[in-house]
Amino acid sequence: MIQTLAAPKPTPLYVILADELQSLVGQGTLRPGHRVPSVRRMALQRDVSISTVIQAYTLLENRGVLEARPQSGYYVRARLPGDAPEPRMARPMAKPSYVGVNDLTAEIMSFATDPAYVPLGAALPDHTLFPTKKLARLLGAVGRNDPALLGRYAMNWAYDPLAREIARRYLQAGTPLSHDELVVTIGCAEAINLSLRAVTKPGDTVALESPAYFGFLETIQSLNLRALEVPTDPRTGICLDALRDALEHNDVKAILVMPSYQNPLGSCMPDEKKERLYRLLADYDVPAIEDDIYGDLHFGERRPKPLKAWDTDGRVLLCSSFSKTLAPGLRVGWCAPGRYLERVRRLKFTNTLGTPVVLQKTVSDFLRNGGYDHHLRSIRRAYQNQLHLFSQAVLRHFPEGTRLSRPQGGFILWVELPPGVDTLRLHREALKHHINTAPGALFSVKDRYRNCLRLNCGLPWGEAIESAVRKLGELAKQQLH
Repeated sequence: MIQTLAAPKPTPLYVILADELQSLVGQGTLRPGHRVPSVRRMALQRDVSISTVIQAYTLLENRGVLEARPQSGYYVRARLPGDAPEPRMARPMAKPSYVGVNDLTAEIMSFATDPAYVPLGAALPDHTLFPTKKLARLLGAVGRNDPALLGRYAMNWAYDPLAREIARRYLQAGTPLSHDELVVTIGCAEAINLSLRAVTKPGDTVALESPAYFGFLETIQSLNLRALEVPTDPRTGICLDALRDALEHNDVKAILVMPSYQNPLGSCMPDEKKERLYRLLADYDVPAIEDDIYGDLHFGERRPKPLKAWDTDGRVLLCSSFSKTLAPGLRVGWCAPGRYLERVRRLKFTNTLGTPVVLQKTVSDFLRNGGYDHHLRSIRRAYQNQLHLFSQAVLRHFPEGTRLSRPQGGFILWVELPPGVDTLRLHREALKHHINTAPGALFSVKDRYRNCLRLNCGLPWGEAIESAVRKLGELAKQQLH
């Protein structure tokens, strides 16, 4: 008996439609952030059923090509380049080192607020991304309704309604916190400062990720502490084997980490690795100061849990603020210091007495009534789209062999250029063209990362930004030639 091969089943119509749309995205006809036709309009245009279009759009969502925005429609999703090589990890430091004062930090922060310069250096998002008008109205209302707030010192640990809102949001992120264990601070910088002072004394060693946020290094220097840099993977965070070795051979008094979208790498530690990190802390009986300032700026569906979620004995001092998500100018941050609560409270009192209640109440009122979650969704989309555009521009204009990070949250890009490029010299040349950058040398106590730089992608994309990135690429290529 002769058997005949069955004819292949025809490709479903929704798959054909999805493939065609994905092809348009790949060709650049539909760019990240573009809205695709509504389900009803696409059905009319292609003369297919509404259910076919819904299936096609759902398939493209699953492929990561489209994203659905509530009450708005479907949009092309920004995706970071998947084929570009990532930056390499540094080697471990042989021994801890005191931090030297770096005048370059003050210079970069100064140029960051000068409107004559393109601010690619400091990690400051553009003010247009924040609900400043709504916050201004709330601030005015708070002052009018209770003007006595302006005539009193804020001698408190936290404004109770704000502390409850912060605790509620962490509970949603899988981290139960009691509102009365929070100390509201003047930004995350004060929270980090108080935490370091609570667990160390001058001369002690603090381990931290490398490359390290230069603000951490400045704080460590101001407290006369020593820094021990630990190699950090650009995707999964601090290397635990290297950290264990550092703890084994050095008298480390505290670890300073950013597990969620680390500055400057943008790395995010997986949950399993955070759990292992906490076990390591317990094994060596070392506290950890966690900077969670970028945790709410995730691009995926789920907010990453902070390291604090695994804290069973109060050794993690959780620090964060609203400066990157809501209101940089209000300077409202917080610390959940665990077993060190009383120490942090005393230090807060001697440092600044308290955080102005008028500012705390303004933020609290916005969290309860201002649509904070809707705003977060909006700003996360903006950051993701901007990171995509910056990444594409770097790959177009920078020298061949350039490596760049692939953050899945936040708005910072770490770029490793070919070894022949000196980014400190590049910074000096860029200033002549009114472009401010952050050279890699800022992010280490040793002479490292001379061919790296950090880019601030918290800026709405436009001709001025693209022109600045293009000019940086040209200046880098001139060094190589």
